[in-house]
Amino acid sequence: MPHHRGYRAKTRHLFAQPFGKRGTLATQTYTRTFHIGQLVDIAGVGSVHKGMPHKTYHGRTGRIFNVTPHALGVEVNKIVGNRMLKKRINIRTEHVKASKCRDDFLNRVKKNEESKKQAKETGVRVPLKRTPVGPRPGHFVKAAQVENLAALPYAGFGH
Repeated sequence: MPHHRGYRAKTRHLFAQPFGKRGTLATQTYTRTFHIGQLVDIAGVGSVHKGMPHKTYHGRTGRIFNVTPHALGVEVNKIVGNRMLKKRINIRTEHVKASKCRDDFLNRVKKNEESKKQAKETGVRVPLKRTPVGPRPGHFVKAAQVENLAALPYAGFGH
């Protein structure tokens, strides 16, 4: 058979839902609110054909630039040749979810502001930079009792 290059070619497993998550989507999928400038993760849902992104955008994170009643305009980076282009695509809300990529950063900023405030009150300098986890301390492993095993002589067939 000839090679197929359709719009959804080679997406058999890409758009498939995992076991136990198949069927109709949950109602809260349609009630989520999105705002312009919000970061979203794109993941095509195979059971909803309308407004599905192309497979190249599956798993990407983009920024919302437009909100309509049923869809979102998302700006995504795409590598084309040797350059990175900002592509603007329209996707229905079933195929996106709010990204958690900045949560750790925002929590760290909040924690740093609190520690700066405490440092100002106490007058003690506090390091705000992240420090890598060092090597674990060395220790000796104590074995219980060492038991030597030897093969028993074969005692089958009248021996």
